[in-house]
Amino acid sequence: MILSIRSFLFYVGMVAIVVTMLLAFVVAVFLPQLPRNSWLAYWSRSIIWWLKVTCGVSYEVIGRENIPAENGVILSKHQSAWETFALQGIFPPQTWVLKRILMWIPVFGWGLALAGSIAIDRGAGTQALKQVIDKGTDRLKKGLWVVIFPEGTRAAPGIPGKYNPGGAMLAVRSGYSVVPVAHNAGSHWPRSGWPIRPGVVTMVIGPPMSPEGLKPGELNQQVAAWIEARMTEIEQV
Repeated sequence: MILSIRSFLFYVGMVAIVVTMLLAFVVAVFLPQLPRNSWLAYWSRSIIWWLKVTCGVSYEVIGRENIPAENGVILSKHQSAWETFALQGIFPPQTWVLKRILMWIPVFGWGLALAGSIAIDRGAGTQALKQVIDKGTDRLKKGLWVVIFPEGTRAAPGIPGKYNPGGAMLAVRSGYSVVPVAHNAGSHWPRSGWPIRPGVVTMVIGPPMSPEGLKPGELNQQVAAWIEARMTEIEQV
């Protein structure tokens, strides 16, 4: 019962935070892309702070020193809504590859559009992949990091998803490095969203992986192996 009450308070506050960001959106429209994305990241940091206050969920980062000076492609484990917010407070300005339907959500979708998100239709096949490569390369050249969840959808703790090669292909075609990220957020903020359980989320950031001399499938396999090995170490099921 207590967890349900705390979770309810969190979601009420999260909605309030999103609504108050309408003013921030007005300011963001007049900013260049990099400052705009930095400005928009404040609302994500606010949500992570509110999550700690209401539900007792904090986090630790291992390997923060592995974040290189040059931007690149972030390939992250996807278990929860948590990482979609937390990554914005841990990495420099970024944008995301995401489902097109998310862009239709009032307020939230507007923020995604302002951040230069790459919205794809998963059913579009090779056309969607081409969009990831073309628009992803454009965002990388503008100095943004590109966040991709290679599993595509959130996977429950202990259940590795299938790693799609789109992120690795973007890295190979663009020449930018991949930074792999593992975390156990699903053990605290489950993919169902209820209830949220207190504790410390552990995020592990790996060393950059150069795509030089690799095929997309080879790079994708390396990323998957590294992430799943870290998950074995940190995951609590």
